[in-house]
Amino acid sequence: MIPFLKSSQYNVKKDVQFLPISGLLGSNMKTWVEEGICEWWDGPCLFEAFDAVEVPLQDPEGPLRIPIIDKFKDPGTVVMGKTESGSICEDDSLLMMPNKAVVKVPALFFDEDRVRYTDPGKMYELAKPIPAVTEFVAELQILELLFNAIFTAGYKAVLHIHVIVEECEIVELMQQIDIKKKKSMKKKPLFVKNGAIVLCRVQVLIFRNNHARGKVS
Repeated sequence: MIPFLKSSQYNVKKDVQFLPISGLLGSNMKTWVEEGICEWWDGPCLFEAFDAVEVPLQDPEGPLRIPIIDKFKDPGTVVMGKTESGSICEDDSLLMMPNKAVVKVPALFFDEDRVRYTDPGKMYELAKPIPAVTEFVAELQILELLFNAIFTAGYKAVLHIHVIVEECEIVELMQQIDIKKKKSMKKKPLFVKNGAIVLCRVQVLIFRNNHARGKVS
């Protein structure tokens, strides 16, 4: 082991400590080894050795750096990472790289406890970053179509959301809304015309085909 550690640029005399432990019995891990088991050892237990390690100082005022290491099964809801530098407070806006997505942090968790800010060196969970999607369901009112055009699956359009402008395609007409009764019609529409209200599935350009214009938040 020592030749390997030296070849990995470890200072064995300064940075390495060998001690006996038993993972099966738990000996010399949390508490000192029992008398009569390892009489030649009079050093610390494993946890004491961990506590004695000098941890490099991390700057809470430095630039924020959080490598994302995990996420929950519910996509786009909670991500987990370690604060390597800087700090976060609730309601902060962050820039997620490499896709340069601006996300807002409504809540922070350390283990299962909610916290108001983070410190460097600890593992935190960020709740509900803004997801990016390629498809969504929208209720649209058709105000004006091009001459002799009908609104149906395959219709190409330009999507405006706040300051975002994206090319999109209508994938499916799901339901037409009766304007007078304000209820969904039973028959699924094949197409609609001017003045109609329709629930439809909209697809933007797929991210893998067009990185610059293939996402909507």
